[in-house]
Amino acid sequence: MKFSSLSLLLVVACVGFAPLAQADDAMIEEGRQIAFDRKKGNCLSCHSIAGGEVPGTISVPLIAMQARFPDKEVLRQNVWDQTQFRPHAMMPPFGKHQILTEEEIDKIVEFIHTL
Repeated sequence: MKFSSLSLLLVVACVGFAPLAQADDAMIEEGRQIAFDRKKGNCLSCHSIAGGEVPGTISVPLIAMQARFPDKEVLRQNVWDQTQFRPHAMMPPFGKHQILTEEEIDKIVEFIHTL
């Protein structure tokens, strides 16, 4: 069976991107774990999140996040330090105060953006 150069390139390209999808799923799952961890992100202390146990009601439920934050970077900035947008926010500035690492914040944002 003969393949054209274009066909072969498309096959290689598709196979080459498969690990990226798995990495994204892994990153989302790690973000969920950090968000639900009472000693790390602790998002459930204030927010209701699908799949979370004993959620808080202090802040808004984390739903329809892609619609609320079409620009994922704005969501990340809110997690990093929400006081940039709301000076009297109760949410801890996870990045500014180095509560979470930059990598942990990226993972949480990936997870939250799926909600």
